[in-house]
Amino acid sequence: MPDQHLTVTTADGPMEVYEAKPDGAARQAVVVIQEAFGINQHIQDVTRRFAAAGYHAAAPALFHRAGGGSIDDYDNLDFNQLLALFEGVTDDGILVDVDAALGVLDDAGFSGEQIGIVGWCFGGRVTFLTAARRTLGAAVGFYGGGIVSAGHLPFPPLLDEVASLRTPWLGLFGDQDASIPVEDVEKLRAELQRAPVDTDIVRYPDAGHGFHCDRRADYHEASARDAWSRTLAWFDAHLG
Repeated sequence: MPDQHLTVTTADGPMEVYEAKPDGAARQAVVVIQEAFGINQHIQDVTRRFAAAGYHAAAPALFHRAGGGSIDDYDNLDFNQLLALFEGVTDDGILVDVDAALGVLDDAGFSGEQIGIVGWCFGGRVTFLTAARRTLGAAVGFYGGGIVSAGHLPFPPLLDEVASLRTPWLGLFGDQDASIPVEDVEKLRAELQRAPVDTDIVRYPDAGHGFHCDRRADYHEASARDAWSRTLAWFDAHLG
């Protein structure tokens, strides 16, 4: 399974993209969006998992404006260090970076309806933002905070964009997530009834924030396995 780090050009300077491909021909493609910790070992591993499942996967490094970087030590987080990685990151800039990753997949021969986008934590919100402002085949967000109400990171909520969703979106949340109240998840579910595209929300009663990351104490295997299965099924159902 070939993988590589490549550099692409964006309006805000060069950006690294971690790319992984299946051994055979890729059936579809996916943009993999990082947590708040950058393109760390976990995100690279997940990108390779998508390649193993038959997808041409590309993960853009969204922290290039601050010089790049990532965090692998989940147990000793320095929140100031984390915030420094977000210097210069805005919603408009995120879309610039997503477009650059889409360009990598377009150059590989994939059209928009053949491409999905998936993200975790901060990246979960990015998938909702992208689904509202870009037309792709499908989007999946794992425990994306800051969609209904502003979270710890400096980005506005996105609930007002439900009616303009352009890409089918699946949201996966843990009931034990202290940063995303169940009330917010259910408010989002209710609002999504107005969406002009297919949407769904799945809650995991025993899972907290970060339940899909097998390198974190919050990892919940049963929920992670089900969420991964649902992600692949969502892509199977919606990607051209």
